[in-house]
Amino acid sequence: MAEPDLAEPAPADATPRRPVTGMLHSWDLSTGVDGPGTRFVAFLAGCPLRCLYCHNPDTRRLRDGRPVAADGIVREAAKYTEFIHASSGGATISGGEPLLQPALTGELLHRFKHELGLHTALDTSGFLGARATDALLADTDLVLPDIKSWDRALYRHLTGRELAPTLDFARRLADLGTEVWVRFVLVPHLTDPAENIAGVAAFTASLGNVTRVDVLPFHKLGAGKWRALGLDFTLADTPTPTPGQTADARAIFAAHGLHAV
Repeated sequence: MAEPDLAEPAPADATPRRPVTGMLHSWDLSTGVDGPGTRFVAFLAGCPLRCLYCHNPDTRRLRDGRPVAADGIVREAAKYTEFIHASSGGATISGGEPLLQPALTGELLHRFKHELGLHTALDTSGFLGARATDALLADTDLVLPDIKSWDRALYRHLTGRELAPTLDFARRLADLGTEVWVRFVLVPHLTDPAENIAGVAAFTASLGNVTRVDVLPFHKLGAGKWRALGLDFTLADTPTPTPGQTADARAIFAAHGLHAV
């Protein structure tokens, strides 16, 4: 796709809105992995986590992005609304961690929903869930949080952060009745113990607003990015899970009454 000028000023006949800017890493159109249907996905720069299996380490820092105006991103998404509506899709704010930039995230969700009429989704670790205002969440149709481990020590090892804020955010979403698709990355020799998976499953089932669980097999597609950035990819020798291991993990979620894919 041609690189658009997302920072250009809004046209004179556009409805005036407060100017909101931030740091965008990239955008793309995707199908099936960032919410239902075909979606316009804005990847914001910056993330407070340092996940060992991160496949986009090039989004870690705010300076990894480029300055943009919300107006430009909304105009870019507007080019694809007919195609998106035809697939019952929408728009997703991802990253990085979008809640590191809550003003830009909230503005985009609001305008995607109310100006373009798109289904909206927020892809987040949940660690910065306290930064999500009630207004931001009111403009969010679906949240895609990661619960990376139930074992607290393992979660800290995997991400460099604590699990509690993510769980608090998940409970808040349950209280609001916001639809949630939980994501769980299956990493052999790390997140795959049955008791760890069962802990995530039991908590997820207790929420009452989770309509789907994505069990995502660990992969090494981002290893080249780690090398290019001069970073040590410590999971280089970790195998990807077998189809049987992935099926077993999904079965644990299913045993708790969850729709696992």
